[in-house]
Amino acid sequence: MRASMQYVLKPDGVFIGAMLGGETLYELRCSLQLSELEREGGFGPHVSPYTSVTDLGNLLGQAGFNMLTVDIDDIQVYYPGMFEVMNDLQGMGESNCAWNRKSILHRDTMLAAAAIYKEMYGSEDGSVPATFQILYMIGWKPHESQAKPAQRGSAMLSFGDLGKINQPYSTDGSKKK
Repeated sequence: MRASMQYVLKPDGVFIGAMLGGETLYELRCSLQLSELEREGGFGPHVSPYTSVTDLGNLLGQAGFNMLTVDIDDIQVYYPGMFEVMNDLQGMGESNCAWNRKSILHRDTMLAAAAIYKEMYGSEDGSVPATFQILYMIGWKPHESQAKPAQRGSAMLSFGDLGKINQPYSTDGSKKK
């Protein structure tokens, strides 16, 4: 996929994308893990794995993009309960795609997970949040016309001078007292 992204872009072309991030549905994931650990003595993945923001930046860099920007947006959607969250996920085609998942989740484990979800994350009105972390990414295909970093040591000011920016100077460049 990385090679095809580079292939379809013109020189100095921009790649813009968005995807779900690693903290997506952490409430559901935590509730299922706690209930399964309590009821069955271990747990397996029941929510699809998502990419972390650091991994995304690294992947864009490895794909050969320049001037990378990755931004995060957390969106919370409120549902009446855990089962409504899971129903919407199934409707979106977001069933667990992990190969190593358990094929069956017992009823008592599911009911315990719903109770844990409501207890740990529930609102006063009885609804529960589902957090979706959206990762936005921008990367530019390299081209010689792009801005280049200045040579090391070519700066006119040092970082130590930043604290002196608000001090007034006279017209001849010396500090006023």
